[in-house]
Amino acid sequence: KLASLMAGFYMTSFLFVIVVLGSIAWFSGFSIFRFLAFIKDELFLVLGTSSSETALPGIMEKMRRLGCSESTVGLVIPTGYSFNLDGTNIYMAMAAVFLAQATNTPLDLPHQISLLIVAMITSKGASGVTGAGFVTLAATLAAVPGIPIESLGLLIGIDRFMSECRAITNLIGNGVATVVISRWEKEVSAKTLQANLG
Repeated sequence: KLASLMAGFYMTSFLFVIVVLGSIAWFSGFSIFRFLAFIKDELFLVLGTSSSETALPGIMEKMRRLGCSESTVGLVIPTGYSFNLDGTNIYMAMAAVFLAQATNTPLDLPHQISLLIVAMITSKGASGVTGAGFVTLAATLAAVPGIPIESLGLLIGIDRFMSECRAITNLIGNGVATVVISRWEKEVSAKTLQANLG
């Protein structure tokens, strides 16, 4: 069961990056695949440390090299580290549903909606140290009665691997958001962006 949760989370995060962020990137005039190749060093750093915090200086420098202005990079990247946590949101939703199924806890529609809302709010505090997503999942389960908080013990063994995927997804989301906002603000043209990505 834990292997299926990990596989599902990895696949969902992959599809989110390729389909959702890829579509946003395409509408903004750049390829998500070329963008991923451009930030590959930061992605490997996050994979090794299981935290996107370690790649903060590198991703900011890479965004400047793409042509994003200093003010946009200085605002969007640090703010995204606190509020644009795509990977953590995906993890919390999937983990909560998994724990509900594992403990035979019925979740009707109002419970699912309240769980989603609370998870979106509590995930905003998940930046910082590695494994903070696990702690915020505990806070979410405590705030939404129904799923036993003791069931978190099921996830302890795989949280390190889940944390790597969370952090990578968060980093990619913040990078794409920075480039998209720079495009909206007309700080960089699609042609310049593609040349810099090349």
